[in-house]
Amino acid sequence: MIKFYSFRGTVTKISDYMIGATDKSGGCFKLMSVEDGQGNLVNFVISPTTYFVDQAIVAVGDQVTGYYDGNTPVILIYPPQYQALIIVKENPYQNVKVDFFSSSLISSDGQLKINLSPYTPILLTNGQPFSGIPINRNLIVQYGPSTKSIPALTTPFKIIIWC
Repeated sequence: MIKFYSFRGTVTKISDYMIGATDKSGGCFKLMSVEDGQGNLVNFVISPTTYFVDQAIVAVGDQVTGYYDGNTPVILIYPPQYQALIIVKENPYQNVKVDFFSSSLISSDGQLKINLSPYTPILLTNGQPFSGIPINRNLIVQYGPSTKSIPALTTPFKIIIWC
């Protein structure tokens, strides 16, 4: 099971990342350096399977949140280097929550509960409609306003199923 961890900050550098001495997929992998404004730095390895919410193009200077699997072993180097699963380019008009949502549609950290609307698009990462019910799954939830309660309640703009 994936345990989503995140790191939020400003992109300071994007460069090609070689995955071996004879990298035949040159240019397909990137290394994205992100700084949080308090001196903490993380490098995200961006692969062809990294999901960019809304297929956003990210450039140096953009605010992003990178999600990675906290259960995956990582090499002990500084700055830490994580395989990015999901990248969210910050947008002042929407919030994004990446987490496991229970049968009650509450995130695993108990901070967000989603109310489904018949008008909420529920899609797979490839953009195709999801035909099941989005419970007990890893979800990428895009939403706007929410209540100030715990858990906060919201009706999402869009839900992406992370299979």
